[in-house]
Amino acid sequence: MITSKLFHSLLTKDPLDTYEDSEKYTKDWLPKVEKYRQDLQNAIPKDLTVELPKPIDELISEQFNAVDYLYSAKLLSPKEFEITDTPAYKLVEKMSKGELTAVEVFKAFAHRAIIAQQFTNCAMDIFIDEGLKQAEERDACFKENGKLVGPLHGIPISLKEQMNYRNKITHGGYVSMLDHIPEEHGTTNQVLENLGAVFYIRTTQPQTLMHLDSNNNFTGLTKCPFNLLLSSGGSSSGEGAITAFGGSAIGVGSDIGGSIRAPAAYSGSHGFRPTTRRIAGSGGISSGAGQESVPAVLGPLGRSIDDIEYWMKSYINEGKPWELDAWSLPMKWRDVEKPNPKDLTIGVTYDDGLVRVTPPIRRALNEVVEKLIAAGVKVVEFTPPKAKLAFETVNKMYTCDGNYMQRKFLADSGEPLTKLTKWNLNYGDGAKHYTVKENRELNVIRDNLRTEYTKFLVKNKIDFIISPTYSNVAPHSEEVYNWSYTALYNILDFPTLAFQTGVFQDPNVDKWTEEDLKYKFRSDLEKLENENYKPDEFIGAPVGLQLTGRRYFDEEVIAAGKLIVNDILKVDLYKH
Repeated sequence: MITSKLFHSLLTKDPLDTYEDSEKYTKDWLPKVEKYRQDLQNAIPKDLTVELPKPIDELISEQFNAVDYLYSAKLLSPKEFEITDTPAYKLVEKMSKGELTAVEVFKAFAHRAIIAQQFTNCAMDIFIDEGLKQAEERDACFKENGKLVGPLHGIPISLKEQMNYRNKITHGGYVSMLDHIPEEHGTTNQVLENLGAVFYIRTTQPQTLMHLDSNNNFTGLTKCPFNLLLSSGGSSSGEGAITAFGGSAIGVGSDIGGSIRAPAAYSGSHGFRPTTRRIAGSGGISSGAGQESVPAVLGPLGRSIDDIEYWMKSYINEGKPWELDAWSLPMKWRDVEKPNPKDLTIGVTYDDGLVRVTPPIRRALNEVVEKLIAAGVKVVEFTPPKAKLAFETVNKMYTCDGNYMQRKFLADSGEPLTKLTKWNLNYGDGAKHYTVKENRELNVIRDNLRTEYTKFLVKNKIDFIISPTYSNVAPHSEEVYNWSYTALYNILDFPTLAFQTGVFQDPNVDKWTEEDLKYKFRSDLEKLENENYKPDEFIGAPVGLQLTGRRYFDEEVIAAGKLIVNDILKVDLYKH
C-alpha cells in the first residue's frame, strides 16, 4: 500500500486524461483483440506442446524454474537438445557440410519455442507451418546449388513484433494498430530473410514500448524462464524469454532505453545494443518516428557472444543494410581479436549515484571484479559523471513531443492504460510540448556529455566500463521503474553488451545487511526500487551486467565480451 501510494505520488507530469475511452474500446476494438488472442492460441500446434506439471498460475506463485524443468523432465528428444544447444554459427557449419538439414534444425527450435510460450507467454505471432516451408526451401536450394543461401541459412530467428512483417499484423503493442498489415518487411527482417534466416515466431512487447517490462492489452505479462514469478523485462520482452529458454537460435530486439539489455539480463541471455546506424531501423511501429535526439537501435540477443558477433558481421558485411535503408552507415564490421587481459583497463560502476543496487547485483559485481583481477585485468572504479543530468535529459527527450504520438496511438482505440504506461508517460516533463529551440538545447547537453565521457575514458586510459544493467535482478511484473543504468548509454550512444555473469540470486546470501537497513534514500525513485527487493521473492534470478565501449567501437566491445564471458568468467549458457 505504501509503495502504491508512493508510485501514484510520482505521476505528476501528465494528467493522463486524454487517452482512455472505455466505451469506444469495448465496442470497436475489444472484439478485434479477442479475435487476435484466439488466432494466436489456434496457431499453437498441439503436437508441439507439453503437459505442464501444474497450472501456470501455481507455477508462477512457486517461482518455478522452467529452464531447469526443461532438462530435468527431458521435454525434448536427445537430438532436439543437441541441435538447440548448439550455437547458431556451428549449426550453419553443420548444414554447409550436410550434417544437418534446415528442416531438422527448424523442427527442434520450433518445438522448444512452443514450450517456451507455454511457460513464459513470450509470443505475439506464431506461424510454424510457414517457417517449416522456409526451411524446406533452404534445403531445396542447398541440394540444387550445393551452397548455402547465405550466412544465416536455415537459422531459426525470433523477431520482436514491432518490426514490420510482410502481410502480417504489426501493431507494436498498440491496439489501434491492429489493422496495420504491411505489404513489405521492415529493412532488418528483409536483410535477415535475404541472408537465409527462417522465421516462425514474433515476440511480445509492452504497451508504448517504453517499459522495462511486458504488459500489454493483447497478451499480458511475459515471464523470466528461470523464475516465472518475475518479469522477462522489456521492451523486447519476448526476445529475452525465448532466447534464454533456447526457443530461437538468435533473437532480434530494439533498444531506446535498455530494451535489449534489460530483457537479456533479466531472462538469462546475452544482448547487444549497437551504436546507432550500424543496424537498419526503418519499417516498424514506434511513437518515436522522426525523433533523432535518442534513436532506438536494433540488435541481437542469444546464448553465445560468438553468435552475437556472427549475427552482426553477417548482417552488416553481407546484408549491406545501407542498400535498403539510407539511414544505415556503409561501415563494414571489422575483425577484432580478443584482447590480452593484461592490456585492459576496465572501469567498474558500483553505483551510478541515483539508485543503489540490490545485494545480488553487488555480489555479482564483486565476483566479476575478483576474476578480472585474477586474470590480469586492471580494474578501476568508475562513477559516471553527471549521471543525474544525463538521466533527466534523456527522459525529457523521450517525451519532448508532449506525448503527442503516444497519445495518438493510445487514444485512437481508447485502450486501458497499463500501470507502467502511466509511469512512462510521466518521464521527463510528460505532457509538456518542447519547442524546437528547447529540443536543440537538450541535444547540446547530449553532445557535451558524449564528448566529456569520451575524453574522460581516453585520458584515463579506460578501455571499457562494466556496470549493472539495472539496480536489481529481474523485477516483479510491473514493478520496474528506473532505467538510469541502461538509458545512460542510449544518450551517450555507446555500444553496450548485456552479459550473463553465471551468478544467480540466492535468498540465503543476497540479503540486505544491517548497514544497508540504515541507508538514507537519495530519492523517492531509489526508495521505490530498493523497497521492492525482498530476498525470498527473487529466487534463482540470473544476474546480468553490462560491458560498454566508446561510440562505434562495437567490434571491440564484442571481442572483450568474448574474453570476459568465455575465457575469464567461463559462462556457458548451453550447459545445464
